Amino acid sequence: MMPLTMAKSGETAAIRKIFGKDEVRQHLAELGFVVNSDVTVVSEIAGNLIVQVKDCRIALDKTMANRIMI
Repeated sequence: MMPLTMAKSGETAAIRKIFGKDEVRQHLAELGFVVNSDVTVVSEIAGNLIVQVKDCRIALDKTMANRIMI
């Protein structure tokens, strides 16, 4: 397991675990970040990511992306 920030551009991986407070995990789940779903890194700039999950592109800052384990 590694944080989402370690994934390379174009890489697709399954979400294994999400860390954080209940509110943070709930917010990420509402955006489509749930365990066993696939996430694709579209681009990365200074640790901040643009990812594709469930046919949507979402921007995540480094701290939020570090809470998502793949």
